[in-house]
Formats: sequence, structure tokens, C-alpha cells
Amino acid sequence: MWKKRSRTQFAFDAEKVFLAATQPLAAVYGYFRTTPSGLSSDEVERRQAQYGRNEVEHERRKNPVTMFIRAFINPFIGILTLLIVVSYVLDVWMAAPEEKEWTTILIIATMILLSVIIRFCQDWRASRSSEALRKMVKNTCSVKRAGREVEELPIEELVPGDIVTLAAGDMIPADVRVIETKDLFVSQSSLTGESEPIEKRPDARGRKYVRGSVVELDNICYMGSNVISGSATAIVFGTGDNTYLGTIARAIVGHRAATAFDRGIARVSLLLIRFMLIMVPFVFLVNGITKGDWLEAFIFAVSVAVGLTPEMLPMIVTANLSKGAVAMSRKKVIVKDLNAIQNFGAMNILCTDKTGTLTCDQIVLERYINADGSADDSRRILRHAYFNSFFQTGLKNLMDRAILAHVRELELESMKDDYRKVDEIPFDFTRRRMSVVVEDRTGKRQIVTKGAVEEMLEICSHTEEGGAVRELTPERIATAKAICERMNHQGLRVLAVAHRSFLGKEDNFSVGDERDMVLIGFLAFLDPPKPSAESAIRQLQNYGIEVKVLSGDNDAVVRTVARQVGITGKALTGRELEELEGEELRRAVQEASVFSKVTPLQKTQIITLLQEAQHTVGFLGDGINDAAALRQSDIGISVDSAVDIAKESADIILLEKDLMVLKEGVVEGRRTFGNIVKYIKMTASSNFGNMFSVMAASAFLPFLPMMPIHLLVQNLLYDISQTTIPFDRMDAEYLRKPRKWDASGLSRFMIWIGPISSIFDLTTYLLMWYLFKCQSAEMQALFQSGWFVEGLLSQTLIVHMIRTRKIPFFQSRASWPVMAMTFTIMAFGIVIPFTPFGASIGLVALPWSYFPWLAATLTAYCVLTQAIKNRYVKRFNSWL
Repeated sequence: MWKKRSRTQFAFDAEKVFLAATQPLAAVYGYFRTTPSGLSSDEVERRQAQYGRNEVEHERRKNPVTMFIRAFINPFIGILTLLIVVSYVLDVWMAAPEEKEWTTILIIATMILLSVIIRFCQDWRASRSSEALRKMVKNTCSVKRAGREVEELPIEELVPGDIVTLAAGDMIPADVRVIETKDLFVSQSSLTGESEPIEKRPDARGRKYVRGSVVELDNICYMGSNVISGSATAIVFGTGDNTYLGTIARAIVGHRAATAFDRGIARVSLLLIRFMLIMVPFVFLVNGITKGDWLEAFIFAVSVAVGLTPEMLPMIVTANLSKGAVAMSRKKVIVKDLNAIQNFGAMNILCTDKTGTLTCDQIVLERYINADGSADDSRRILRHAYFNSFFQTGLKNLMDRAILAHVRELELESMKDDYRKVDEIPFDFTRRRMSVVVEDRTGKRQIVTKGAVEEMLEICSHTEEGGAVRELTPERIATAKAICERMNHQGLRVLAVAHRSFLGKEDNFSVGDERDMVLIGFLAFLDPPKPSAESAIRQLQNYGIEVKVLSGDNDAVVRTVARQVGITGKALTGRELEELEGEELRRAVQEASVFSKVTPLQKTQIITLLQEAQHTVGFLGDGINDAAALRQSDIGISVDSAVDIAKESADIILLEKDLMVLKEGVVEGRRTFGNIVKYIKMTASSNFGNMFSVMAASAFLPFLPMMPIHLLVQNLLYDISQTTIPFDRMDAEYLRKPRKWDASGLSRFMIWIGPISSIFDLTTYLLMWYLFKCQSAEMQALFQSGWFVEGLLSQTLIVHMIRTRKIPFFQSRASWPVMAMTFTIMAFGIVIPFTPFGASIGLVALPWSYFPWLAATLTAYCVLTQAIKNRYVKRFNSWL
């Protein structure tokens, strides 16, 4: 069956799948080289060494050398590298031996290495952090191995030949051949796109398969699909990259769809490159014509290109996202995909289930009563409910666990000893009930069914009243519904219990056997609202997030719980939604806050309609019925205790199912996004302002306003000053609103803010020209030194001016890393002209009389920027 070859040679083998499917049940264990009791420990170890871990590598584990090389691959590094080549040709290769100049090349190379090393470090940290965070979320499966009980093991430990058991809510952990099933329905939508679940059976039902149609095999289940209902035992035959899912994953590795955030970053990059392509030729031509030295003009134009290149952009984005993910993990929020952080901060509607999110997720069996509402001899109701919950092999929900716990507390578990299980009809979300068939020692066989009240009443023809069986008339149905409604309004969830005895059938029971049943009573469960739920919802609303409840539970229960936690909007049921269409349906979905008795398909429909209305929708769910909604939402949120398929479908995992934890994660997402936008707007406006300054200087000065080496050093220092932006804080007001990426306002921001720095660059030109008499070639170095210092300080100050819509330093202060770095760079910039390094690059010591003018210039610059900022905010009602 398996060939001994290295794991890297594995590939999906369709022929192998057909062979696995066509093996007769009598020979299946021998064919797969396993036993009904599973593999021995020694054999498991041998196969793990042969086949490796059961992991599909959606993205290959990143090699540090490859990551370092890839850090060089972005348009800005490409531009700088081209400029190094140009500088080498001009300053070294074509220069005379005594005029060879390596300084420009060294500075550009330093800028490239600084950007690449920081980006590599951030990428490496992000990769390690993401991997560590993902490992915190474990998917497990039930495995039978020789000499051991069935146990829950991480799916990564599976090997070909393992025996696994499957139940509703499980994700298929590998490619498996089913050998025993009970009403097994599997959703393969993640692999085939088909929304309808497919029934799987142990045999091929004599069907003749067309080679190539592997997904249609009745007895094969594929890794990544999930069990909708029923149960099964299966043999693993394909693991990891050697699965059908592994083949698909390899085809899409590295082809992640671009998000709005990705596209926005790309637009900013292209915009800045276009500025450079326009400005550099202009500067070259103007300086060549006015100064007459075309070589010097070209070198200056090259330096301007370097100054306009935001080579830190990729690093800043990566650093912010990775830091945000780590910060969110400290708040018990695990980010599976870094790009999900932006959508998390942009979320303005949160759709959530009820159980465990708004309630304590600690359901207790509060009462059990007869069908007529009496409590006499009601222990018989408990006994039937216990049989139903105990003997089922499917996914036991919270109410099953509550029943089992209650019986355990009463020490009545011996009730099961006189009965044996004959068969079961598993739960599904259409019927909303499940049945078991049991037989006592006398041979009396009966079917016991438990489920939602309305669905149970549909299959009942009689009811018990005072110990006698009566026909279930419309009047008695109304009485039963009234009993349940009273308990619903008390916040109790109600299930009905029914049975049918003296069955002639011996096996192979199906949904069709759930008929003509006798309603015997009701179970009432209490799951009180969380003490923190009302406060958490109020805080989410304060942060601009509307909370909508999407529940499959009873209307009265959902409304009661929603009212108790402060959600008082309009309520709709799934049945009412079915009657609406078109614009009326879209309006109803937006207006309603509470949705009850909705199906999984309706949950997805609600989310889709909200998205069509331009909302960013998050969905919080943990059940198998939530998987489709999690995939459809902009940001799928699940919890560590969720079923496998819910965790797999989610973008973000909460380690604690609490809306307060979610609120903390949203705030961190907005903070991360705000710091990215902050850098983009700083860089774009600064470059736009520099464009005007250089153009004006080039046109009117008889010499270069700054030597190429000065521009390079200035830009290097400015880049260093921005490396701490990911560690900055955001104003509380900014965090209060959802933040969606919108690059359309960037050009407007540049036009308003960019030219401000140019005004003070021009005043510095005039200051140095007229006051300090820098009108001759001999005074050129003083002019250049004056503008070097003013340009660097004003560029660095813009970090503080743009980072907040408030008055910087007074109403809003940057974090200490930003303060320390920016003021260190400013101090360094002032000192450089007085140092040997400054002298080596052509700067000269500035007179002390220059510095009062510098202080006045920078103060005026800050005041004017703040005034323009206030006007901008007033006019456009936005800043970052």
C-alpha cells in the first residue's frame, strides 16, 4: 500500500484512493496493515518516522536564509540598489584614482542593510510568534490504538493505519476509509464548494466510479471536511501533504488573496514611486541647466531619489502587525493570520451566538416535568432523558452534559444497567432532535427521542396525561406550548422528551421511525447571563461596535437573555426572515439586533446582507453550525474550546469566551492599524513637502542647496527616527471608532500637510542667503549646513505633529521609545556639523546666532502645522 520513499516525494495518488475505496470490508484491515484494535506503539513510531507528522504545510516553514534574501525584494530596495550601481559607475569606476568616492555607496548600502535587517528581524519574530500562537490552538481526534482505550490525540500524531472514531462536529483529521457508519453526513464544501452534506457509507453500494472523480467516493472522507451529523469508525490511509487537501494546499502556497489593506499599501507605494519618477528628472534638468555641471546635477538627482524612497515602509508594516499579534496574545486573543488584525480593528458589527458568550456556559438541569405540567413521578422523564444522553455516540452538547451531571449528583447512574443500546438516530440541525433505541432485560424495545419543542410536537401523535396516553389534540398542543413559553420567559431553555414502545423492528432505525410518538414531558435548563456580559456589550457599543445575537434557540429565551444583557433592539425569528425578500429583507437585517431560531444557512445570509451594506462584520461562534458563518464573515472569531471545524474556519481564536476579551483585542487591532497609517501619512506628506523644497532650491540657487551626501545622511537619520513608531500609543479618541483602510484620502492629506515644511525650508533659504550672507561659493557649505540641520529637525518633528490630532507634547505625548529616539536623532543632527564626521562630508560649524532663528523656525512650523491640522480636522472630520 505504501512505498518507502522520503516525505518530500509524497504526492496525492488518485489510484491509491480508488484502491482504498474498493477493498471489501472483510479484507480492509489486512490491506491497510492494521487491526480492529489499532496499531501498536512500536508500529506507530515506525510509521511516524516514515511518513512524518500529519501536517499540511499551507505555507512552508520559513528558512532564515530565504527570509533574509526575500527581505531585499521590494520596489524601494530595488530603487536604492539601482542607485548604488549608478553611484559606483560615477564615483568609482569613471572617477580618477585620486577622486574615487565610496561615501555615497556606503551610506545607501547602510540604509538598505538597516531596512533589510530590521525587516528580517521583524519577519522572523512574526513567523516564530505566529507559529507559537498557532500551536496554542490544538485540534484533536479520537484514536484507537492497540492495548489502549480510545483517546484524544493531536491530529498531527496520526499515521496511516490508525483507527479513528468520528462524531458530529469533528473535522476529518486525515484522508480516511470509513468502515462503520451511522447516518454519517459529511460537508466537503471546503474542498468542492458543494454546500449540501454528503452521506458516507462503509461500502461503495456497487457504484461504478469514473477514474478521477475521487471526491464522489461514498466510503472515503478527506482531511479538511467535517462531520455534520452521525458517527463513524475509519482507517487513516493518507496524512499530511500526501492528502487530497495537501495537493490543493501546495497549489495555492504563496498565492494568498490580496486584502483591501494589501491593496492600499501597494497604492501608496506606487504613488510615492510616481512622485519620484516625476521629480528626479525635473531636479536633474533644472540643476543641469542652471548650474551647468550635469554630472553633479545627476548625482544630486540620484540623492533626491534616495531621499524620496520610503525604504522603511515594509519593515514598519511588518513590525506593527507582529507586535500587534504578540500584544493581542497577552490579552488572550490568538491571531492566526496577521492580516486579520486590520479587519479586527475595522469591525463595526459583531454577530455572536448566545450560549457561552452572553451566558455563563454552565447549563444546569433546573427542572423536569410531565407533559401536562405536573411534577408527579417526574423522575421517569429524567430516566428517559438520561438514556437518550448516555447511549448516544455523537457530540454531546451542553444539555446532554447537564443531564448526565444531574443524574450523577442524584446517584442514579445504575438506571442504565437494565438496558442496552440497540441503535441511534444522530442529531442534525434540520430535525433538531436525536433518538436512541434501547431494550430492557425482558426484550421490550423502545425509541427515546429528545429535541426542540416545536420539532418534537411534529412527530408526536399522543401525550401522557395523569399516567394515561391521550391523543395529542390541538388543545393539548396549545397547552404544551403555553407550558414551554412560561418557562422560556423565565430564561429557561426547554426540550421535549418522547418515546414509542413495542417496536417490531430490530435494527437499521432511521429518521422515518421518529413518528407516532408519545410526548411524556419537558426538560428545563438554566444558563444565566454572564455578570460581565452587560458591561462588555456597553463597552463594545462605546467603541462603535453594534452587537447582534444570532441564535438557533427559542425566541422567548433569546429575547429574555438579550434583554438581560442590554440588547433591546428589534427581534426576528428564522421563520419571519424566510417570509422577507429583497429590500425589505435587507432593511430588516440591518434594523434587528436579535435573531432567534435561525439556521446555519440563515446566519451566513444575515452576515452577507450586512456586508453588502458596507459593514465590516465579525462573527463569534464555536459550534459546527457556525463554520459557514465564520468563513463568510470579514473576521471569524472562535474560542479555544470550540469544535475543530470552527477553530479551523476562524481568523482569530479567543482563549477565553468573553466579550470583554474581545473588546481588548479590538482595541489592540485599532492601535496596530493606527500606527501603520501614521507612518504612511508621515512619509507621504514629508516626501511631498521635500519635493517642493528641492524644486525651489534647484530653480533659484546658484549652487546645490545640499550636497548629495548630506541628503543621504539626513535621510538615514530620519529613517532611524521612525523605527520606534510600532511602539507608539494612539489617542483614546482614535480607538473609539472602527477604522477601515481608505487610501483615497491620502492625496488630500499630502496636499494639505506636505507644503507646510516647504514654507519653512524657504524661510531657511532666505535666512541663510540674506542674514548669514551665504551668497558666494565660499559660503555654500554654511548654507548647506543650515538647511541640513533645519530639514532634519523639521522632518523629525513631523513624527510628533502627525501622530495625533491633538496638540503634541501637551495634549498627547508619544510613547517613551518614540520620544527617546526622535530627540536623540535631533540632538545628533545639531551636533554633526561640529564633528570631524560633519567636516568629512562637507558640513561646517554653525554660528551660535543661527540657533535662536532655528528655534523660532521650528516653533513657527509646529504652530502653523497645528493650525492647518485643526482646520483639516474641522473640514474633513478625520485625521489619521
